[in-house]
Amino acid sequence: MKEDPGYYDYWPYENRPKIQWPNGAKVAFWVAPNIEFYELNPPDNPFRKPWPQPSPALPGYTCRDWGNRVGHVRQMELLEKYGIRGSISLSTALCDHHPEIIEMCKERNWEFFSHGIYNTRYTYGMTEAQEREMIKDSIETIYKHTNQKCAGYLAPALSHSENTLDLFAEVGTELFGDEAGIYSCDLFHDDQPTPIHLRSGKKFASIPYSLEMNDTIAYLVQKITPRRYGKELKDNFDRLYAEGAENGTIMCIPTHNYQVSNAHRIKAYEEALEYITGHSDVWVTTGKEIAQYFLDNYYDMAMVDIKSKNKKYGNA
Repeated sequence: MKEDPGYYDYWPYENRPKIQWPNGAKVAFWVAPNIEFYELNPPDNPFRKPWPQPSPALPGYTCRDWGNRVGHVRQMELLEKYGIRGSISLSTALCDHHPEIIEMCKERNWEFFSHGIYNTRYTYGMTEAQEREMIKDSIETIYKHTNQKCAGYLAPALSHSENTLDLFAEVGTELFGDEAGIYSCDLFHDDQPTPIHLRSGKKFASIPYSLEMNDTIAYLVQKITPRRYGKELKDNFDRLYAEGAENGTIMCIPTHNYQVSNAHRIKAYEEALEYITGHSDVWVTTGKEIAQYFLDNYYDMAMVDIKSKNKKYGNA
């Protein structure tokens, strides 16, 4: 039994080498809309049921359908208003079910990264070969419909195997070289990019994607009000902005069109976006741009510092 996942080393937050974002920005800020497709009657998975209701699970299905019909346009217009290009955590089946959404995002130069094929088909129980094929299908689909070489991955419904990160990096390299398969959003252990261990030895980073700032966690798990969620977004930014003056930090807002875009929630979200983007020393960017900047400029420095600190603390 492993004592930890083994993907990364202990690396204390204190006294790390300084990350300097472009133009002296204190915070790299990105928004990750999860644009997903949920099947009404997906194949059974013995490890997890997709719906709490018996079939047909119309309440859950139709709410998510509303997100793709109405909520997406509402959020897209809002992000465009504040100069934010979304980094889409994409259920790639959406390319066939809702190609019009893909076109709208392409017109705005949004990033597309893989969130699996359907958000109702989980990694749990897959063989390594099956998971590899699922990842390959999703990367190829993104390229076919967007001409983008998929850089990032978030496992469908946050379902993982011990091989997920290795497979994503390997398939990305096989298909498109070092431009694809370079970062993951599936680890929630830091406020800065961190190097990840892969069996291939490829340079690969974890990019902060906060579950605490995730609208689904806020509304369905924490059960907070829209006004409270908006305040949490601002408070989170304020702290990262203050610390970013010494060493660059990252803030991500993961969203779902069927959550944050509801008419009674969108105002608090907009106020937070206006507040964050109103600061001049914020890099408003995408997940891929953050990952590539870190890999190009700070990955090697981070590895040296991690090795030194672990030797110092007897963890080497």
